[in-house]
Order: sequence, then C-alpha cells, then structure tokens
Amino acid sequence: QVQVEESGGGLVQAGGSLRLSCAASGSSFGFNTMGWWRQAPGASRTLVATISRDGIPKYRDSVKGRFTISRDNAKNTVYLQMNSLKPEDTAAYYCKVTALMSSQDPGVIKEYDYWGQGTQVTVSS
Repeated sequence: QVQVEESGGGLVQAGGSLRLSCAASGSSFGFNTMGWWRQAPGASRTLVATISRDGIPKYRDSVKGRFTISRDNAKNTVYLQMNSLKPEDTAAYYCKVTALMSSQDPGVIKEYDYWGQGTQVTVSS
C-alpha cells in the first residue's frame, strides 16, 4: 500500500519562505515523477512543480526563480523550497507521486499515481 505524507505548510508573511516535504512509501520498485500541485478555494488544482526520477525539474511560470523542487531517492522524499512567497501562492498544496507497482499481469510493472492529503500554505500581505 502506497502512502504519501506531506508536511511543512503554515502561515507566513509575504516575502517569507516555507519548505514542504513529501515522503512516499510502499513501492518496491520506487517512484518515478514526484511533484507538487496546489488548489486555491474555488479554483481547480494546478501543477506547481515536478521532478523526474533522475532529477530533472519543471515549474509553472509563476513560481520560476522563487520555488525549488528537489528529491532524495534514498528516502523517497520530495521537497519544495518556496521563497519570496506572495499572497497569490495561498492554497492547499498536494503531493503527487507516480509509483511503480506490480500489475495484475504477471511480470508487468506499471505506473500508478497517488496523492497526499494536502498541506495548507497561507501567505499574508
């Protein structure tokens, strides 16, 4: 059973910093892409940043230069360092991981996506 646990959200003033962590477990074959999404009240969930298994990051344009995504494959953990936070960054932040798992077909390994419960980030002006 794959588990995804986020931590590190909170309340911060504009211009401040926060670091989110997401620890995944339960996959014997590890995790491919890991990433962060966010959802503000009344809005749809949107991609913030992802990182591939070999460490290649991707960011949405509005966070480039402010946020940094990284991962520790030995710990199956992904991080999101958020600097120069703005009120518009306020949202629930969700971690999504792509786990490699045995499928119902013998000998076949497939990718399955799992989400964490979310952690709230609130940036005051």
